[in-house]
Amino acid sequence: MAGITKTPVDGFPTSTSATQHETEDILIKHLPPPSASAANHYVLQKTKHLQYLMRTFTQGFPQRYTSQDASQPWLMFWTLQSFSLLKVGMDPGNRQRAIDTILTWQHPQGGFGGGPGQAAHLLTTYAAVCALAIVGRPGKGGGWDDIDRTKLYSFFMSLKQRDGSYLVAHHAEVDVRGIYCLLVVATLLDLMTPELVRGTRDFVRSCQTYEGGFSSASQPYYDAEGNLMALRPPLGEAHGGYTFCALASWVLLEPCAEEGEKDIDKSNLLRWLVQMQGGKTELGGFKGRTNKLVDGCYSWWVGGAFALFESLHPSSKPHLLNPHPPESDVDEDAWDDIDDGLLNREALQEYILLAGQHPAGGLRDKPPKPADAYHTEYVLAGLSTAQHRVIPDEKRKKQLEAVWNDRENEDESLRKRVYLDAMCWQQDETGSSFIGGIRSNEVNASHPLFNLTITHTQAIMGHFYGQSVPRRDGGA
Repeated sequence: MAGITKTPVDGFPTSTSATQHETEDILIKHLPPPSASAANHYVLQKTKHLQYLMRTFTQGFPQRYTSQDASQPWLMFWTLQSFSLLKVGMDPGNRQRAIDTILTWQHPQGGFGGGPGQAAHLLTTYAAVCALAIVGRPGKGGGWDDIDRTKLYSFFMSLKQRDGSYLVAHHAEVDVRGIYCLLVVATLLDLMTPELVRGTRDFVRSCQTYEGGFSSASQPYYDAEGNLMALRPPLGEAHGGYTFCALASWVLLEPCAEEGEKDIDKSNLLRWLVQMQGGKTELGGFKGRTNKLVDGCYSWWVGGAFALFESLHPSSKPHLLNPHPPESDVDEDAWDDIDDGLLNREALQEYILLAGQHPAGGLRDKPPKPADAYHTEYVLAGLSTAQHRVIPDEKRKKQLEAVWNDRENEDESLRKRVYLDAMCWQQDETGSSFIGGIRSNEVNASHPLFNLTITHTQAIMGHFYGQSVPRRDGGA
């Protein structure tokens, strides 16, 4: 298309730059003509996506998913959360069917495995618990009270390492994604203790790379007496998935922060996040690593990280996610929200709506790839973060604190801080943004920490913390 310049190669073309240009050629073809109506091109095909989800939920996944036998909780979570984002609830029969299936994955010694009889794993535990947050309920057969929290906590502690990290499973590796999954579950189910998270913030901080993003882990070194040394180099390059999980873990651990502790490098992190969003030839999509191709799933893993960053950096709120860009008539082909904002929300929506949707239903990495359960959920979650501004709200926190009920004879300080910090995130109703002004594309807002709706987050946390959750308007 005229006027669009491809990524420069600086006179040194490589196989990587060739693939980049091939991808840009494909993506540019998905741009509508300048005279086209937004209403005809920027359309979320909700009916097709729901039909895609219903086929897999009721009929089962295609044969190619047999390789995902150890990821059954993930397939369930991706499907259920996709329904939630599309504002569709489950009927009682399918809801109970899902609950009963999820409980078959619970390991006798705590945690959830990838399928019946499989070893417990932090990642599948997260997926199973979040799936129960969506379809479960208190009481007999509801799933929530069937979670063995005592054994789950013991499972968590059995994975704890001296450097503050955790193995993702027994006899497995350390991975910051596992730490995120553990912290989410501990937060939702009221399992957070000083013992559980001792040293974990230090470990998370050590995973930050020179680029600003985070790697999967760091290498611990010990002196002759067995003491952990300050030298803890990150292992590997900065990556979108690791960065989201590390940043979300950092936010989840804020209630445990100690006075005077060293912070993460926020300015370098923000620089890296911004650089991961593609230009016009990439339709504003996100990549997960430097010099890699855009991929729809990073709409959430990187795009969703901006809200987490904003929660740590209140002074940046006016320019991080400006939902009301100034009007401009300089260039009709320019994105509408070119301003001081660091996340181009309308450009991200453009990528998702033009390139992220498969014609037959479901969402994808990029054309011409097929749709799959993983990308359907995370691209929809990315669309949610591009449409909605969800932030911690001090007024909501005070409202929750006013009705807090302490347990007798226990120190409630950490427990209360964890609850209030997680529950006070609210959708800023004035901060919504829809490309072309098409509100029919709206999906549900997602909690930036959990990738659950605010409603599901409040319901499960209210239950496990034994708290009454007031309505936003102040009602009981």
